[in-house]
Amino acid sequence: MSKFAGARFSNLFPTPFMALVWPDTASLNDELRDRILAEAALAAGVAKTNVGGWHSEPGQLEFCGNAGRSLIRLMYEMADETTRRVLAEQAQPPRPLRWTLHAWANVNGNGDFNSTHTHPGATWSGTYYIDEGDPPADAVYGTALQLFDPCQGRTNGFLPSFTPPHILVRPQPGLMVLFPSYVPHTVFPHRGSRPRISIAFNLRREPYP
Repeated sequence: MSKFAGARFSNLFPTPFMALVWPDTASLNDELRDRILAEAALAAGVAKTNVGGWHSEPGQLEFCGNAGRSLIRLMYEMADETTRRVLAEQAQPPRPLRWTLHAWANVNGNGDFNSTHTHPGATWSGTYYIDEGDPPADAVYGTALQLFDPCQGRTNGFLPSFTPPHILVRPQPGLMVLFPSYVPHTVFPHRGSRPRISIAFNLRREPYP
């Protein structure tokens, strides 16, 4: 018998991540695209992590009408399901979840990008993709979202081939991703014949933290 037969092995402090392409979102995306581009033509937007491009005021996507309300319902559904999976192994069931949500639209043209950042004061952060912007064929990940390992100590040489320091997410219409708000992330400079259009969002569990 191996001397390690009774050993317990696990990976400590994992980082949860959820990705889902919501089905039947073509008409939703068409309406969201039209509403966002119309708003971008009227409103100056704000400067946050975006370098170039247009960033709407954070809120409840009021300018997107029914399409915005439909998308927000999907954001709540994903947050509930992801949290349920994270807490599934707890001895006691979690209390009912209550969220505060803020969302905003991003329109990136050629050369526009988002600098590396996190979202303090939130629980989950996520992105929903409406239009990937027709990136060139040689862009394997399109105009990628890059997520970095939040434990910077692991990047100092601990089994680098086993624990990659970052992952790349290729946008596609209908894709929604969700990750803890402390995960650093960035968006590559866009190269495409159309604007890259997405909606980013934060959810904060109440009471926080």
